[in-house]
Amino acid sequence: MAFLGVVVALLGCNLWVVISTRERVYASVGNIPATPVGIVLGTSKHIAPDQPNPHFDNRLAAAAKLYLEGKVRHLLVSGHREEYYDEPRDMTKRLVDLGVPPTAITPDVAGHRTLDSIVRAREIYGLDRVTVISDDFHVPRALFIADRKGLDAIALRGKSVSFRDSVRARMREYLARVKAVIDLYLLDTQPANLGEPQEILVDSESTRGDSVTVSR
Repeated sequence: MAFLGVVVALLGCNLWVVISTRERVYASVGNIPATPVGIVLGTSKHIAPDQPNPHFDNRLAAAAKLYLEGKVRHLLVSGHREEYYDEPRDMTKRLVDLGVPPTAITPDVAGHRTLDSIVRAREIYGLDRVTVISDDFHVPRALFIADRKGLDAIALRGKSVSFRDSVRARMREYLARVKAVIDLYLLDTQPANLGEPQEILVDSESTRGDSVTVSR
């Protein structure tokens, strides 16, 4: 019975996260509505010293295309940083290589987990309407967190990584969705680091107002 309860909880949480957000997940830049800012969720550049991470490549390619086609005017790259490991730095460099100007990129080095990245986008950077960019299996959880935290969000999923190359990440995500439900509805988990409010300037207007007007 206990095992059955665990299975039901696992399936229930996953269905809740996916079904409640699926109408706001887009696979194409051409179909997605415009928002002022895109949030690129962090991942490592390599899975091994000589092996590039396809999740990194696909997320950054999608984010660059989103910007270059005018669907966002600024990109917040949010990830983890340690002494020898800096996701926001690597993401920024890749975006610049893909044609995004450095002035259109803001690094958030305290995005230790998805919850941190989403909450900091609202509480630290003053964002109220965003597009989240990540993998197909990851964006439902990001939108689920955004809903609970009062952030109006849609998502662009990057090109899917083959199941063979992403099976471990997908399995972890099933558990991460359960943890998200617990964090949001039972524990009220907060980011590890909030800090002082910061501004993102989008077309010379601060995000720390009631709204951001994006000129076309």
